Amino acid sequence: MVILDSRRRKYLVRVSIFLVTVALIAGMVGCDGDGYTPPSENLEIQTWYDLDDVRNNLAGNHTLMNDLDSTTAGYEELASPTANQGKGWEPIGSPDPHDPYRIDLFTGSFDGQGYEIRDLFINRPDESLVGLFGIVGGGHIENIGVVNVTVTGDNEVGGLVGHIDDGTVRNSYATGNVNGERYYVGGLVGCNGDTVTNSYSTGSVTGHGFVGGLVGGGRGTVRNSYSTGSVTGDRDVGGLVGLNFSDLIVSNSFWDIETSGQSTSVGGTGKTTTEMQDIATFSGAGWNITAVAPGSTNTTCIWNIINGVTYPFLSWQP
Repeated sequence: MVILDSRRRKYLVRVSIFLVTVALIAGMVGCDGDGYTPPSENLEIQTWYDLDDVRNNLAGNHTLMNDLDSTTAGYEELASPTANQGKGWEPIGSPDPHDPYRIDLFTGSFDGQGYEIRDLFINRPDESLVGLFGIVGGGHIENIGVVNVTVTGDNEVGGLVGHIDDGTVRNSYATGNVNGERYYVGGLVGCNGDTVTNSYSTGSVTGHGFVGGLVGGGRGTVRNSYSTGSVTGDRDVGGLVGLNFSDLIVSNSFWDIETSGQSTSVGGTGKTTTEMQDIATFSGAGWNITAVAPGSTNTTCIWNIINGVTYPFLSWQP
């Protein structure tokens, strides 16, 4: 842990205000960011132990070198249902539970290189800012799939990231189950304050309020993205996004109104399953997408689709 600098102290104040506001069921503050610090080191990730070490170098460049799953070294100790007294994975980037004036933000870069992190388990129903990454503040995450994830948290919960204060998630996806006890719950990102692009979520999402198939809510930008998983909640629930706090811009993005069980969203366009598996839906929205034959990929485009058979998938996916 590190003592807060002025930017992080400012962020913590915003988060504190946010938590009080949520307790009053009155919305959220603190989803916008203020700058990006360039990463300082280049580190390769081959095991769960390596992934866990990211928290010790939050400003570094991190590159995933292979898939991680339940058979990879370190899984039982760090990311399984028995890890950390049954809490599972500890999110990368999180506040210090013992000192409200100390916080760690992920400010570096994480390049998944098209690999997947599978079987991730998190059960922290009394903790906020929960996901593979808890808080991203100036960091950049790309080219990663989080597959068969089970995530449970209190507030700001996502399959990949709990809270993006400042930074980018792009060319990424999440599948599995995401559950939040309270507010800001999303299949990919719980609370967005910057940019989510060329990404998707197919997992089920459940929360109390501000619940979305892709993003629970917030500000910033969501573009060229989609979700298909079931979405349930009590208030401000959307097939793609649950709550637009003030100036969230959603462009060229979609959700499946049939599989999600939701006919509305504060951003995006709802489509039937047939439409979501039709290349015309996405090419007509300006996506970099091409149709491929079963078992084939075309990496000259960001997106591929087996027309009439699958939803769009990233061209580097296995």
